[in-house]
Amino acid sequence: MPGHYNVLFLCTGNSARSIMAEAILNRKGSPTFSAFSAGSHASGIVRPEALRQIELAGLSTGGLRSKNWDEFRKPGAPKMNFVFTVCDNAARACPVWPGQPITAHWGVADPAEVTGTPEQIERAFRDAFLLLDRRINLLLSLPLESLGVLAIKTEVNRIGTQ
Repeated sequence: MPGHYNVLFLCTGNSARSIMAEAILNRKGSPTFSAFSAGSHASGIVRPEALRQIELAGLSTGGLRSKNWDEFRKPGAPKMNFVFTVCDNAARACPVWPGQPITAHWGVADPAEVTGTPEQIERAFRDAFLLLDRRINLLLSLPLESLGVLAIKTEVNRIGTQ
């Protein structure tokens, strides 16, 4: 494995979960990791509740935007070492990334689908943020330089169940 890793977080709308994961990993994983996010059917907006969770954690929201995953298939796009899907609803088309990156599914309930009081909605976004934060911390604790590709794939898939 290389000494620097590009990670793409994929979901359907790229408005909350994948955006939060991008912000978390870019802060905690720098300079070893560079994180990106995209959606198969990008909504074109980043949910303000997701931005609030990012800001509450003291992370930068600069440059975060909802984008289609086609952006990362174009010539000159960064080569991805890891691709994590974070969608949770099997009824939706959760994107699958072609090629040779290590892939894993880290299903996270979609806070954008929660209805109720403002407190219930905020709790859903906070819960999603905290779950992604925990999984990213586990990823960052892996001794990637000493693990083979199969061992890394096994570990990143295990992280998705925690």
